[in-house]
Amino acid sequence: MAARKLTCAFFLVSTFFLVGARKLHAQDEPSASGENKPKPAGATTPIPVLNSGYQDTDSSNPMTPDVTPLTGVLTPTVGSPPVLHSYWQPGMQWSGSIQSNSYNQTANTGWLMNNYFIGTLSLLQAWSGSQLAINYSGGGFISTDSAQGNGYYHQLALSHTYQRNRWLVQILDQFSYLPESSFGFGGGSSLGTPGSGGSIGPVIPGMGNNYIPNQGIYTAVGPRYSNASSLQVTYTTSPRGSVTLSGTYALLNFVNSGNVNSDITTGTIGYNYTLTRKDTIGAFYRFSAYHFSGQPEAYGDHSANFAYGRKITGRLALQLYGGPGFNTSRVSINGKSVSTGVNFGSSLRYSFENGGLSAAYTHGISSGSGVLTGSSADQFNFGADHRLGRIWSGQMTLGYSRNAPLASAAGATTQNYNTWTVGGGVSRALGRSASFGIAYNATVPDYGVTACTGGCGSSQTYHYVTLNFQWHTRPFILP
Repeated sequence: MAARKLTCAFFLVSTFFLVGARKLHAQDEPSASGENKPKPAGATTPIPVLNSGYQDTDSSNPMTPDVTPLTGVLTPTVGSPPVLHSYWQPGMQWSGSIQSNSYNQTANTGWLMNNYFIGTLSLLQAWSGSQLAINYSGGGFISTDSAQGNGYYHQLALSHTYQRNRWLVQILDQFSYLPESSFGFGGGSSLGTPGSGGSIGPVIPGMGNNYIPNQGIYTAVGPRYSNASSLQVTYTTSPRGSVTLSGTYALLNFVNSGNVNSDITTGTIGYNYTLTRKDTIGAFYRFSAYHFSGQPEAYGDHSANFAYGRKITGRLALQLYGGPGFNTSRVSINGKSVSTGVNFGSSLRYSFENGGLSAAYTHGISSGSGVLTGSSADQFNFGADHRLGRIWSGQMTLGYSRNAPLASAAGATTQNYNTWTVGGGVSRALGRSASFGIAYNATVPDYGVTACTGGCGSSQTYHYVTLNFQWHTRPFILP
């Protein structure tokens, strides 16, 4: 019931926020025309085959097109702002997160607070035919929660792209060390996003939910570190076709005992075919191997997928895929070691005047979030942002995660884990180099039980209020 009320409230406010928000006044500066601008540092002539299906060739559009292939592991973007020089940009951040209860205790412990003291860095280095982008935030926090104590905070997003002739090579790494689940962490604020927060910070695409460890179950408590690394290679075979191969390794490990550590190894091979300047279709095969530290169980997940993508640079990035799959189990449960199912997902990014929104949904096999040795998972994420004036902007987030055990012993009760998160906030620019924001976020674990590790009763709701101050220097030009 609590989750339904939160969802209804979210959509009511979201409708007002996105539709009813007034446009900027005339004194707001219009965006500069992209015509006659110099080329970005290190830019080379795009590969026609790779770019032809992923961009709108409107010369007035100042955005740099996203050439990420449809059948790869990376989620599509609407492009990135042109950068005239390589640069690095340091900064700092303070976030005070006030929380209603502790995940580490079963009883209601009252209001708690974590103070995060963070250093930030964004870097963009461009050469002829290649580009390196880094967003990093790291530091520590001081907590009034005696069960949690003080600790460290680290988040990193790194991308290195190499493009030459018919080849496109992309290397990506996503790392986090957090005191709690990354699912819904810092909702409505910049606490969950690495980097200096500058307006020209590098745009780094993320990996799809199928390739990173799921953290949608809140019964896994304590600090944890998650990392996902990917190497992706695309080779152009014809004016309209290309082949993409990728390999990904991901892990989720916990500091506290009692949680299930896991790792995922994934390989894909796909074919992309350009229909128009904006539309692409493709097909890919994916295999993922799931292993759990100290556990005899292991899974192999095979899936064959068809995909469709549409991109309009600076406006729209859409990806849809789905297909049949089958799962093999090392340990036979109830005499079965092979099961069948379906795998599908979608990703949408849409930009409009003074704002934008993003949404993603996936269904498939998951590592189990540190609680289960493998799960059938559904995950949905939605986010929206809008400028509310010259110096104010607003953000909203909504998330839903469902995890169910892949198999259970004869006579055992199947326990499903449903988690909702909803949040929103506003931020205000303080000059060109600083900003201040305030956000509210609520998390509702709905697990149908009244006693489990971390106080995850079905009626328990966790409330957060986050105050955030962020400052960064001007960009320092690199040679």
